[in-house]
Amino acid sequence: MLLKLYNKNNNPADLQRVVDLLNDGGLIIYPTDTMYAIGCHGLKERAIERICRLKDIDPKKNNLSIICYDLSSISEYAKVDNATFKLMKRNLPGPFTFILNGTTRLPKIFRNRKEVGIRMPDNPIIREIARLLDAPIMTTTLPHDEDEDIEYVTDPELIDEKWGDTVDLVIDGGIGNMEGSTVVDCTQGEAEIIRQGAGWLEEG
Repeated sequence: MLLKLYNKNNNPADLQRVVDLLNDGGLIIYPTDTMYAIGCHGLKERAIERICRLKDIDPKKNNLSIICYDLSSISEYAKVDNATFKLMKRNLPGPFTFILNGTTRLPKIFRNRKEVGIRMPDNPIIREIARLLDAPIMTTTLPHDEDEDIEYVTDPELIDEKWGDTVDLVIDGGIGNMEGSTVVDCTQGEAEIIRQGAGWLEEG
């Protein structure tokens, strides 16, 4: 099912519908400041397992990522030192995934790796949903085959055509981008870019 949302002035009932769906363990596809992503309530293990199966992710081998609404909520789910906090404050919201050491507030499935990717996309739709949910949103980009038209990961109508039966809701937030986020590993104290994507890190 496709739901059109805008950067501002959305109908509160539409937003509440998304929040209720996430609280019930549903899966959604939504826009970010990079590519469209698939996600669920970040504290509901069964929903996270559904996404892992869908994307063929092994949580023991792959880092899982969450979207947080603001910097203060990040420190609930990840260990943040002063230097990392300043770096994130300078660059977020933005097209980055910061890899941090996770806390015990995260479900057991995250603790296989002890690390968690943190996203705070510069996209008002998903940030507003995260704010209303008052919980992190587990997030991962849509699977995409090399030989498949790029529109199947950028055009919400085609995304719905392909994924509408697999997830509970597709949010139409306009045409998405094609580049992933820049991944920054902060687990060793020094920030290290391990994948250059859409974001250019400002180190101050």
